[in-house]
Amino acid sequence: MPLFVPNELARQLDGNSPIAYDFKMANPRTPAPLDPAALAKSLAPFGESRMLPPAAYTSDEVFAWESANFFSGWHCIGRSADIAAAGMQRADKVGETTVLLVRGEDLVLRAFANVCRHRGHEILPCGGSTTARAITCPYHSWSYRLDGDLFSAAGYQGESNFDVSEFPLAALCVQEWHGWIFLDPSGTAGPLEMHLAGLEERIGQYQPERLVVMATHEYVIEANWKIIIENYQECYHCSSIHPELCRVSPPESGENWAPTLGSWVGGWQDLREHAMTMSLDGHSDGVPIPNLSATELRRIDYIGVFPNLLVSLHPDYIMTHRAIPLSPGRTWVECSWAFPPEAIASPTFDPAYAVDFWDITNREDWTACESVQRGLESGFAKAGPLSPAEDAIYQFVTMVARGYLGQPLSPLKAAAPNSQTEKVDH
Repeated sequence: MPLFVPNELARQLDGNSPIAYDFKMANPRTPAPLDPAALAKSLAPFGESRMLPPAAYTSDEVFAWESANFFSGWHCIGRSADIAAAGMQRADKVGETTVLLVRGEDLVLRAFANVCRHRGHEILPCGGSTTARAITCPYHSWSYRLDGDLFSAAGYQGESNFDVSEFPLAALCVQEWHGWIFLDPSGTAGPLEMHLAGLEERIGQYQPERLVVMATHEYVIEANWKIIIENYQECYHCSSIHPELCRVSPPESGENWAPTLGSWVGGWQDLREHAMTMSLDGHSDGVPIPNLSATELRRIDYIGVFPNLLVSLHPDYIMTHRAIPLSPGRTWVECSWAFPPEAIASPTFDPAYAVDFWDITNREDWTACESVQRGLESGFAKAGPLSPAEDAIYQFVTMVARGYLGQPLSPLKAAAPNSQTEKVDH
C-alpha cells in the first residue's frame, strides 16, 4: 500500500501542474477574500443561518487562502504503520512544501524540510522512500543522523570555519496520535492536544493504532473539499441517494455532539436491529473491536477532524477518509478500512463485506458532491438555509467561517475573552 503521497496524488500535486496549490504562509489574522456580510449570515444562530457563499467553494483566491492558513496547521498526512521501522524515510508533497518523514533509531517519528543544507537539493524525490541508518543527500553526499543532525560533509574535514552543528535539517512539527500522523508545517498551530480536545473519549477505546489497514481506495472527486466534508456530516440526503445504507442504519436515528474546545465535528447513528455492522446486508465477516461498550457495538460514530480527516467508527472496523484539496473544484480522497488483528488472523478473512458497501456509498456521495460543485459554479447559486437535520453541517460551516475571519475555529474559544485577537487555530 502506498504511503502518504501515492503516485496518482504525486502527479496531481506536481509543482508544474496547473492544479498545484500555493502553500506559502499567510498572516493568520488576514481574513479570507470573502464578503464579511455573507460570512455573518453563515454565523447567524442555527435555524437562521445560511451556508457559506458560493465563492468559498469556487474562488481561486479563497482556495489559496485556505492552503496558506487551514492547511498550514495541523492536518493528517497518513498512518504511523506505513513508516514504522527504524531508518524508514519518505518524502511527501504538502502543497508546495516538500516534507521528509524519518523514523529514528529511537522509533520517534520526525519531519524535516526535504532540503539539503548544502545547496538545497532534495533528500528524496517526491513520493520516494528508502530505509537506511543515515539521511544522505544524493547530490554531494552530505549525511545526517536520523535525528536530522549533520555528521559528514565531504571535503570540509579540517576546515576551521565550518561547524557541522550549524547545519541540521530544518525540523517541522509532526506528531502521532492513535496511529495517525499529523503535521503542522507552520509550527505555530499550538499543541495537537488542543486541536483534538475532546476526541480521546470518542476514539481512544477503539484503539485505532492497533487495527490493521486491509484495503485502501483512492478517488479524485470533482468537488471542493468542504462539500465532501459537509456531505459526510449529515444524513438528510440518505433516504434519497443511499438505499443500501438505509437498509442497515435508520437515517433519522442518532444525534450530533455539542462543540468542544477541539477542532472537530461528530455524531452517531444506530444500526438496525438485524444489522451487526455497515455492510450490504448488515452481516460482519470480522470480529468486534475489543472492549467496546454495548452501546458502541450498536451504532456507528462519524467524526470529522478539521480540516481533512474523517473517521467512521464501526463495531468491527474503522474507516477513514483523508482529503487533500487539489484545486477549488477538485479533491483527492484516500479511503482506508482497518480491522482488529483478531479478525485478519483468520485465513478466510475478507474485508470485502465492508469495502464493497462503502465503495458503493462513496460513489453515490461523490456523484452528489460533484453536482453541488457544478451548481455552485453555475453563476446562479446563492447560499441556502440549513434544515433542522443539518446541525453538524452548521458546526462545520461556522468553524470555517470563523477561520475565514481570523477567529478561533472552536465556538468555545471564539466566545472566550479577547478571542478576537487570537490567531487562527488551525
